[in-house]
Amino acid sequence: MSNGEPPRGDPVPRPATGTPHQLDLNLLRTFLAVYRSGSFTGAGRLLGLSQPTVTTQMRTLERQTGRVLFERLPRGVAPTAVADELAVRVAPGLDMLAGAAGPDAVPGPPAEPVHLAGPAEFLCTLALPALAPLVTDGVRLRVATGLTDALLDELRAGRHDLLIATTRPRGRTVSAVPLMDEEFVLVAAPSWAERLRAPLAAEGPSVLHSVPLVTYAEDLPIARRYWRHVFGRRLSCAAAVTVPDLRGVRAAVAAGAGFTVLPRYLCADELASGALVPLHEPEDPPINTAYLVQRPGAPDNPDVIRVRDHLLHAARG
Repeated sequence: MSNGEPPRGDPVPRPATGTPHQLDLNLLRTFLAVYRSGSFTGAGRLLGLSQPTVTTQMRTLERQTGRVLFERLPRGVAPTAVADELAVRVAPGLDMLAGAAGPDAVPGPPAEPVHLAGPAEFLCTLALPALAPLVTDGVRLRVATGLTDALLDELRAGRHDLLIATTRPRGRTVSAVPLMDEEFVLVAAPSWAERLRAPLAAEGPSVLHSVPLVTYAEDLPIARRYWRHVFGRRLSCAAAVTVPDLRGVRAAVAAGAGFTVLPRYLCADELASGALVPLHEPEDPPINTAYLVQRPGAPDNPDVIRVRDHLLHAARG
């Protein structure tokens, strides 16, 4: 092929399987370079290797792991889910080894900031605390908040490097991998919970129609989903309060304003302390998957990959 990549559909020999600590470090180093550059030729330039050498090493690694690591594209390669998992596991150790350059190493100019976008609540509650060690290590961040659809358009236009999306992006113009599942919980302050839990269990969700509903938006996106999944019916309540930040919704409900549906991660402390009480605890609560989305093309800034790998690693914890 004209770009020096091997043909698509190359067969992968049957393995002997291996774990990262059993595999050749040179193969893993080459794998990480391919993963981060998005092509075999780009990895060769980074490592000073010929493209055939990189291809041979990746075939060897795929044979040893028994898994396809990259899908061959007309231009470059795309990592499989197996490659995503392997990168999360090996990148921290390989980066640490690469950084052990000795006391005489002269630091270069700082890398450009990484532009990260997503829901304000998720970023402030989970993502930014998880990224604090990278910031102390010199990574710079520029964070934008908003709704997924608008942020996706901005990502495709080049305004963001990474996006935490609440829905899976359609099409193949961006790379998206599952980041974490968020569980939704129906909650109220203890004063409301004492009055509502027993009637709700006995009579169903109609008992909530007279209770103020506090929600994220006028169209009740999270509450409607909960009603459809848990109660099997359409939510017919109107919002008493709308706050375009779930942290504000949480604060209002904890103060006794009414009831709401929140991601469990956002109200875990309040549930533990008793400031909020679950009104209903279904065996099959509604779940939403958040995705980590990367804009098209291989990033010029290596810190983009550091942030991406760190978020994936933190989410698995």
